[in-house]
Amino acid sequence: MRCISLLSGGLDSVVATTVAAREGSVELALTFDYGQRAASAEIAAAQAVCRELGLAHRVIELPWLAEVTTTALVNRNCALPEPDALDDPGETQASAAAVWVPNRNGVFINTAAAFAESLGCEAIVCGFNVEEAQTFPDNTAAYVQAASEALAYSTLAKVRVWSPTQDLTKTEIVTLGRRIGAPLAHIWSCYEPGPEPCGRCESCRRFRRAMAGGA
Repeated sequence: MRCISLLSGGLDSVVATTVAAREGSVELALTFDYGQRAASAEIAAAQAVCRELGLAHRVIELPWLAEVTTTALVNRNCALPEPDALDDPGETQASAAAVWVPNRNGVFINTAAAFAESLGCEAIVCGFNVEEAQTFPDNTAAYVQAASEALAYSTLAKVRVWSPTQDLTKTEIVTLGRRIGAPLAHIWSCYEPGPEPCGRCESCRRFRRAMAGGA
């Protein structure tokens, strides 16, 4: 299967992209810069992953997306959430609201669909996971299905969305990534740009827990 990959440089997208590369062909990996704090680190991580996997890579700039959101991912005047309990629904819902970007995955998927159709690809590869699907509706299996159904009308080639990680926890994603030889050393899973991961944001904490628990 020929694919376009949405590659943020984080754990889920890196492993999902590696699965797609091993099982088929990733014709192009896309990384989006919408003014997020970690844009430079995410782009560098994605470039390193693509070099190791031998994939073509392109950065898509979406400056207008930063203009329509007050998310802490973009607004440096807002503190990033640092939840103490990753499995507490109240804390994780509040954290998700603080970093929500309006229709971000919808914008990414529809942009990728245009590339997919122009390059003769069948699918868009996304790195979703079952943990964050609890608080982000655009990470759920229902969203993947609905997005694919919509693309069946907006692309003549009936491009679909595919997330090989969507039913896995992050720990299970680490285990899968190690088994298939995903370039985990290049991952950037922090909301901050570095030079080192902050270790405090929710993304860092989930990544650290996953790496410690993965086989």
